[in-house]
Amino acid sequence: MIKNLKRAALAAALLAMPFAAPAPAHAQERFSVAVTLPVTAAVHALPLAAEARDGYQRTSFRHWNAGKNPTDGCNTRAEVLLSEAVDPPAVLPGCKLSGGRWWSYYDSKWLTAASALDIDHMVPLAEAWDSGASQWTAKRREAYANDLGAPTSLVAVSAASNRSKADQDPAEWLPPATDVACRYTSEWIATKLRWELTADTVEREALTRLADACPGTTVTYEPAL
Repeated sequence: MIKNLKRAALAAALLAMPFAAPAPAHAQERFSVAVTLPVTAAVHALPLAAEARDGYQRTSFRHWNAGKNPTDGCNTRAEVLLSEAVDPPAVLPGCKLSGGRWWSYYDSKWLTAASALDIDHMVPLAEAWDSGASQWTAKRREAYANDLGAPTSLVAVSAASNRSKADQDPAEWLPPATDVACRYTSEWIATKLRWELTADTVEREALTRLADACPGTTVTYEPAL
């Protein structure tokens, strides 16, 4: 009897409470929150899975697209160059870049011509395909290939260092500037976590060794929507 009375009182109280109307559909936006982990913990947050290159084509990742501002005439490549320039270049009609100066952190080189730089996908397109992107929609692959939402996803480096890296993971290639190994490891892991990509056994073992050699290093990423 007492339980029934309590239930009745609770029901009456709930009916008396004002209820907020549900937010309209356009207001129910997704959002993500940045996550920071010690590098050793971040390695173990990577899902472990075998890689598969079957069906890969570079054209499966549309790039470079019109970038953040489709009306400014600058594509994603140019926007990365403008963002990372130590001394900004002049922007001429058609978003042609003149002058400027960049630091290629992979090989510790100063570069003074935009044409001498490549925009490297921190996790190469082929590696992304092997690690889960083969299952994505074309739209998500395009978003990945033009990811301006995280400063570590795309990096302006010397063409020589980028082509030396090609599609290799950290078990196969590290920047020739050995003092940036911890930074590179952190940024690689951050990109994989951001896009929910996997790591295979050999890659994970290499990342574990690198992480152990980088005490105090953290990995910060914001999940891609």
